[in-house]
Amino acid sequence: MRYTLLGRTGLEVSRIAFGTGQFGTDRGVFDERDAVRAVHRARELGVNLFDTAQVYGAGYAERVLGAALRDELRRDRDGLVIAAKGGLTANPGRPRDSRPTWLRQDAEGALRALGVDHLDLYQVHWPDPATPAEAVAEVLQELVDEGKVRYVGVADYGAEELAALDAVRPVDTAQSPYHLFRRGIEEELLPYAREHGIGTLVHSPLAGGLLTGRLTADTVFAPGDWRAHSPAFHGEALRRNLALVDRLADLAGAGGLTVGQLAIAWVLAQPGVHAAVVGVHSLHTIDRCLAAAEARLSAEDLAAVDRIAADAVPVGGATPETVA
Repeated sequence: MRYTLLGRTGLEVSRIAFGTGQFGTDRGVFDERDAVRAVHRARELGVNLFDTAQVYGAGYAERVLGAALRDELRRDRDGLVIAAKGGLTANPGRPRDSRPTWLRQDAEGALRALGVDHLDLYQVHWPDPATPAEAVAEVLQELVDEGKVRYVGVADYGAEELAALDAVRPVDTAQSPYHLFRRGIEEELLPYAREHGIGTLVHSPLAGGLLTGRLTADTVFAPGDWRAHSPAFHGEALRRNLALVDRLADLAGAGGLTVGQLAIAWVLAQPGVHAAVVGVHSLHTIDRCLAAAEARLSAEDLAAVDRIAADAVPVGGATPETVA
């Protein structure tokens, strides 16, 4: 496993972060025992950065992660980097809620669920346009001053929203969706983060499964799956992107990689990206996904990937409103 310093935080983190969204009881594919095994395997392979959120099963993912890491957290707390997120609710009328009371409640709930006395990183999970940046900054600073949080970040913010909060209270990290078929953060957010020393985490590097090579034009998604309602996963848009995935798979295979490994290695090769958050959906895929951190893509490889991806239909993702 390769490691890097996460922006100005000084935290040394694995370039692959283990995402726990798949542990949530309403969206998961693991039972608790398999989830614990998955975390243990990730640790064996060198992962030290784990990303979770209160909204993943109403705290279930946090509890499972805390149980899986319990012994290590007691023995070597400083050897692990725990990143939590707060600010989303199950209320369809207001799925984004960054009011101070709610952000504090989520942070303190994460501490209890994980069984730790501090979070290494606490991220505001999606911007809430109804809450001023000043109010968000104030509660984040309070949590830092109280020793409950070491560093603060944001997740799924746009560049303008990131800059607004950063102007009030420096933001240490930013987490954004980024993959070969979704490159919007290259325009403003990544440059801003690089300029200001903000650690950058990227999630969804496999484009909702498109870049795993396992989807076909006949794939049927469950009614509650956001992809069931996304135009990018149906009809001509899907067929066009699947043809590109086949070309990427050929390129990957020539270098001894799977298309998924190529996709993860590509995001890690982009300037300013420190780590990729990967949600592991089965035990047997862990080794393959984490091996992508070791892959070295040449300038020629990167150029070839860019040429293929240039013809892609853009692929978005879920929002709090689409999953509420």
